[in-house]
Amino acid sequence: MAENQYVVFKLDRGEFGIDIMNVKEIGPYEESISLPNAPSFIEGVINYRGNVIPIINLKKRLNIGEDNITKDTRIIVITLNEREVGFIVDEASQTVRVRDEQIDPAPSFIGGVDQKYITGVGKLDEKRLLILIDLEKILSDDEIEEIEKLEV
Repeated sequence: MAENQYVVFKLDRGEFGIDIMNVKEIGPYEESISLPNAPSFIEGVINYRGNVIPIINLKKRLNIGEDNITKDTRIIVITLNEREVGFIVDEASQTVRVRDEQIDPAPSFIGGVDQKYITGVGKLDEKRLLILIDLEKILSDDEIEEIEKLEV
């Protein structure tokens, strides 16, 4: 009976989870500096612990809801291809443990959503679902290459 721990974050009204082992840090939102010719879902760059890192707006990338920055907005930092990348989320305030038998495969009927980064759906209780995603797969190889070429 294997069990994994996930960082829970919100985008619009949905709850998402990423494996805690992939998360470097969760920090408060900070304004980023826009870059010319960057893809629309890249907000810009910030100075993160002495390194300039790109910031991706996950709501724009996944086409989920309106783009609102609040006091609860957070930046989740992960390492992607040996480069730190930040993802803007509406809220990230807890971790949960989910047993393997609580996870169903990603539904095949998710319209318009690229399923390669959805690893499954966790059933936390009767009404609470957690969409498990792999932020390392959220970008295509071309998009990762584009981020690596950004002039900062």
